[in-house]
Amino acid sequence: MNDLKKRALDYHQFPKPGKLSVESSKSCTTQDDLSLAYTPGVAEPVREIHADAANAYRYTNKGNLVAVITDGTAVLGLGNMGALASKPVMEGKAVLFKRFADIDVFDIEVNAKTPDEFIETVVNISPTFGGINLEDIAAPHCFYIENELKKRLDIPVFHDDQHGTAVIVAAALLNALTLQGKTMAAAKIVFLGAGAAGCSCAKLLKSMGAQHVTMVDRTGVLDADRPDLHDNNRELAVAPSAVKTLADAMQGADVFIGVSAKNALDANLINDMAPNPIIFALANPDPEVLPSVAHAIRGDILMATGRSDFPNQVNNALCFPYLFRGALDAKAKQITEAMKIAAAHALSELAREPVPAEVLAAYNLESLAFGKDYIIPKPFDPRLLARVSKAVAEAA
Repeated sequence: MNDLKKRALDYHQFPKPGKLSVESSKSCTTQDDLSLAYTPGVAEPVREIHADAANAYRYTNKGNLVAVITDGTAVLGLGNMGALASKPVMEGKAVLFKRFADIDVFDIEVNAKTPDEFIETVVNISPTFGGINLEDIAAPHCFYIENELKKRLDIPVFHDDQHGTAVIVAAALLNALTLQGKTMAAAKIVFLGAGAAGCSCAKLLKSMGAQHVTMVDRTGVLDADRPDLHDNNRELAVAPSAVKTLADAMQGADVFIGVSAKNALDANLINDMAPNPIIFALANPDPEVLPSVAHAIRGDILMATGRSDFPNQVNNALCFPYLFRGALDAKAKQITEAMKIAAAHALSELAREPVPAEVLAAYNLESLAFGKDYIIPKPFDPRLLARVSKAVAEAA
């Protein structure tokens, strides 16, 4: 781990600090270039945009520029680290946007005392951007912030920790259910974790046909008798019953989806699940249960985690670059449920197709085919950009 720490710090520090820089997309090497890039020539696009705001998409980078913006209250699995400490993560997100979908990003870290102060900041800077990617904002404030921004802005607003996770979980689960001989409508699904990611995943799965979803948090099962629920998890509450704990909920469960914390799943509960169970242990960097532990308990498990060193990495990088690419290309004013579902189905279908040689080479593999150890495409699959962004643009 010390070696990883040193390599990570060196990566971020050398040869110059950080992971981003701004490069000019136009020539500026002569006096004539300068007169076009700035005064007097720059006045012409200013006049055109003043006359018609839509011209900003013709004469500026607005249509390919996304704000990755945070208040630093829920950074990775580290918690409230503050705005400044979140900057390496926001820069990293920007790198992924550029690498996978050729989208430019400004990372913006905001010191805000209240959610409303954060909202006002985003609204005030929004003319610069073609889309807003909210990142690492703690629940329940993240729900309120996103909803208010959607009401007030005419560009896509997307909280990746919620919806990016939901799209990838849905895509992976579609394939896992098929391989395990189950269906979305009939499967008994248990969530451990009812924060931003858990609630959004559950809502998307329900919109895609899931009928039996039980949410569990630190206190227990979310049922209608709980007085401590906020609006976004109250709508996922089940009718009061004898099922009060995670152990109760896991009896006969087909699917466990963990978006909680390291070792949060008692491995003994895996024995109580239905035949051919599905376990998505997505806590990062350490899952709710290690694959080696789960597979040692039962041989009929299909498992996914959030880590790249285990099979079936449920990785948001498979979603947000392509979802935004499709939304920007379609000049969408928002990202809808239909667009998210389209992305999930496109990802699911791609995993069932033969894997290109360049993907095998990138991961140093001799073969890879749809099955228990490959239910979701790899992040470096070159087909993702065209396939997923097209599906999203068509849905828009």
